[in-house]
Amino acid sequence: MTAAADHLSAAAPPRRFRLADPSMILWIAMIAILIFLIASPMVRLVVSSFQDPETGRLTWANYIEAYGRARHLQALWNTLVFGAGVAVLACLFGVPLAWAISRTDMPAKTFVRLMVFGAFIIPPYLGAIGWILLAGPNAGWLNKLWIALTGADHGIFNVYSMTGLIVVVAVTSFPYVFVFTSSALDLVSSEMEDAANILGAGTLRTTFRVTLPLVLPAIVGGLIISFLEAIALFGAPALIALPARFQVVSTQLWQFFEYPVRVEQAAAYAMPLLLITIFMFWVQRTVLGRRGYTTVSGKGGERRITRLGSWRWVMLGYALFVCALAVFLPMLVLTQAAFAKAWGRGFSIGNLSLQNFRYLLFEQTQAQQAIVNTFVYSGITAFAAIGLSLAIAYVVARKLVPWSNVLAFLCMAPFVIPGIVLAIGFYAAYAPPPLALYGTGTILVLAYVTRFLPIAYTSSAAGMRSVNPEMEEAVRILGGGRLTAIRRVLAPLLKRNLAGAWILVFIPAARELSSAIFLVGPNTRVISVMLFDLSEEGNFEVLAALGIILLVVTLVIAAIGFKAIGRDFMVRSS
Repeated sequence: MTAAADHLSAAAPPRRFRLADPSMILWIAMIAILIFLIASPMVRLVVSSFQDPETGRLTWANYIEAYGRARHLQALWNTLVFGAGVAVLACLFGVPLAWAISRTDMPAKTFVRLMVFGAFIIPPYLGAIGWILLAGPNAGWLNKLWIALTGADHGIFNVYSMTGLIVVVAVTSFPYVFVFTSSALDLVSSEMEDAANILGAGTLRTTFRVTLPLVLPAIVGGLIISFLEAIALFGAPALIALPARFQVVSTQLWQFFEYPVRVEQAAAYAMPLLLITIFMFWVQRTVLGRRGYTTVSGKGGERRITRLGSWRWVMLGYALFVCALAVFLPMLVLTQAAFAKAWGRGFSIGNLSLQNFRYLLFEQTQAQQAIVNTFVYSGITAFAAIGLSLAIAYVVARKLVPWSNVLAFLCMAPFVIPGIVLAIGFYAAYAPPPLALYGTGTILVLAYVTRFLPIAYTSSAAGMRSVNPEMEEAVRILGGGRLTAIRRVLAPLLKRNLAGAWILVFIPAARELSSAIFLVGPNTRVISVMLFDLSEEGNFEVLAALGIILLVVTLVIAAIGFKAIGRDFMVRSS
């Protein structure tokens, strides 16, 4: 074995000759693409925020204009309130469910897990549309039910409010808290809980004084992710906040793009969102890196289920209540609207029709184009992101260039850039001549690849670390080049990782709205943008049918992932 290793080592090309390797051209090209995708738009975003649109000279005028109006500052404050409200409510939904599934004998755990996964799959703007149909002040189902039961003059729910917006977004954000918390709880042994019980602490006191403090960093991590997801959202705030006559940062940024377009002011106004995101990720890394919580060692130990007695049914009731808010109710009313001639008539055989689907699939050319665009762009995005991330992961793992860790940082950097900020950066960098990509499919795919590159890179890098480089060297000793080694050795070994990453990139790309809304043109509209346009027209039957089409295709893709790769494909790739 030692002799073989020595032989391999002797036969491997000296490091000084790596630059003469023909494959270096490919690696350098990939690095250039990475800089083109990430560094260039961000630099252009910052420069534009200080640039006079007429003369190109540096100025503070964009910041003065962006923050000189009370309503712009009010939008910033609203965003902080909105994000904080969503984060707190997501914790109230997610932490009890994670504890119940991980540590108790609550019944129907598998079903509740599936519902949490369903809440993760449903795009926030689709959930918002469902809640508009449920809790609209005039025609919402819940308000109609309340009036019918009580004889009141008006309903009690109003989704067009800050409270309504927080609840609607929280029920789609709590899966982040759930995943973080349940993963941590699964690693905590019961030894300390047993000690607390021996000393006389009951189940509730042990949970609050022992179990939950042990996973506090994970809870804080989920809370921060929920906060950041909320403040970067565009769809749900646009559907709810604008009719309610208040603004958040994302909707205000969108208004900067109304005629006359003020890209420089939008860039200046986007800076706090970017800085808040970076700061919160720094807080998250600091909190998660604290060594005072190292009882979560990952080595397990005996973990016993807490018996809740009759309280397990109360816990199940709470879980079903959260699932109803997140999945049952919005999906029920969306499905009814999708198959209805007029959704306001409610359920009846005479009101059922396939006309909305027939109209979208066979009669409405714009919808057909949007459906094709969505899945073509998403598919290309997934392939491009996987190809680029695999190349960069290979360069980093094999240290083919100096400062290769900088490339890893660039691949992960989009994780801290909100989609709406990224889109403005792309607009500033690539919409003007000479590239003039605004409104093309190319700019959408480039923005999608950049936005979801961290997902692809995480999976590719994990796969690369699992492969011993000696197998590639063996191929090269037998006369094959580096590219042959990748094609014949690495690709077969990593195909499961890469297939899982492809699905994890495809699904969010298919439903992406925050960046698409700023970059689409008349011929490149995608389903998410068309849903937003239909909501402004009030055509909820067609809108719901289009949303169902998007959701069904997404579920089919996820099911293929489960079937072909295994039910843990999301875990392995994250």
